[in-house]
Amino acid sequence: MNKNSQEFVDVLLKKLVKLNYITTFMDEDLSDIKRHEDDKILTKTMINNYTKNNLLPPPVKKKYSKEHIYVLTFIYYLKNILSISDIQKLLNPLTDKFFNTDGVPALDTIYKEIYDMEKLQLEALPQDVLGKTELSKQAFCDVENEEDKDFLQLFMLVCLLSFDVYMKKNIIESLIDDYTAKKASSDKPKTKEEIKEEKREAKEEAKEAKRAAKQKK
Repeated sequence: MNKNSQEFVDVLLKKLVKLNYITTFMDEDLSDIKRHEDDKILTKTMINNYTKNNLLPPPVKKKYSKEHIYVLTFIYYLKNILSISDIQKLLNPLTDKFFNTDGVPALDTIYKEIYDMEKLQLEALPQDVLGKTELSKQAFCDVENEEDKDFLQLFMLVCLLSFDVYMKKNIIESLIDDYTAKKASSDKPKTKEEIKEEKREAKEEAKEAKRAAKQKK
């Protein structure tokens, strides 16, 4: 972002706005992370597809709120490393509980806390990249051709950075899979045998508690 979190929240919608405002706003606010000047951060088609794929809650009478901006920002960053399916698994619980609801914390509070934490991570990033750069310069020192050596050391740096991203992506996917599996298990109706077992265990615990109370007397 090219604004601090509070300024960003202040600029956000204090009333519902139309789709073309959203695309313009996002394009301008995220302009500092574009690779090329003519790159598009978001288009109307993208936003409509996010809604169709159940990533983004639908607008109210074709107008969008600041909560939509928050979710779109999450989507923008996540889509660079995660599949649409994985993003959906992450965002659906978020929007179900905290999007235009009385859920605590509010979505803007969630966004601000994540944004502030990411800023702290950003401060450590240059040191990490510098360390990998120095490491890559130690490789291919026996290559005599300077142009070849420069390229191979650059390639080494790209591979080191890519491996870091790859490993973290695997960790993220495992976290999502674990959460999804636990959620599916908790949502699954219990069988009669499981219910009976829970009742039996509850009775045993009650008996044990009574025995302990008697012993204290």
